[in-house]
Amino acid sequence: MQEISDDGLTLQVHRRLRADLLNGRIAPGSKLKVQAIGAAYGAGASPVREALSSLAAEGLVQRIEGRGFRAAPATVGEFDELVRARCWLEEVVLRESLSAGDAAWEEALVVAQWRLRRLDRGDAAWEAAHAAFHRALLAACPSSTLRDMAETLRERAERYRALARPAAYPGRDVGAEHHAIAETALARHVPRAIMLLKEHYERTADFLRTALAAR
Repeated sequence: MQEISDDGLTLQVHRRLRADLLNGRIAPGSKLKVQAIGAAYGAGASPVREALSSLAAEGLVQRIEGRGFRAAPATVGEFDELVRARCWLEEVVLRESLSAGDAAWEEALVVAQWRLRRLDRGDAAWEAAHAAFHRALLAACPSSTLRDMAETLRERAERYRALARPAAYPGRDVGAEHHAIAETALARHVPRAIMLLKEHYERTADFLRTALAAR
């Protein structure tokens, strides 16, 4: 990620813009006007441009030569590639996490799964609990580099999940999927845990195709 200024306002704009892009409040492909963003976020043009440049380096924003910025488009092809990358990477990370996980890791995963399961999918706290569950699952992997890469891909997938949400619920029992993944991981059934995690991501991709077609 491009390094951004230590200026508090620039960081604030970056975080708000990033959150709005990831959770779908800013639609993919939308033109991002510096003045409009500055007015909405209470910031000048310089902090907004710096934040947009940083987000372009992350792939969440596109810089259009001579025409400013726009939110990166969302395509089925791009998401399919993202899902493949997550499956390839997290197969390794999950395998290492299950191998190295100790009692503290088990307890953290149980707590994360319990917190997620007790929340309704429409609850505002669900998204944070969902992210915490997937982090807990991979947390025992001894490679911080691999964990960081997995987290980056998870964040990039968030905006696609926001698009898939209307098509995915309530028909999908995502709670049962998470429960099965957690139980299998805790039992250290490595091949099955990997299979369930891949199926979980691929099912989201299926719903996304439906959501994009409806758009």
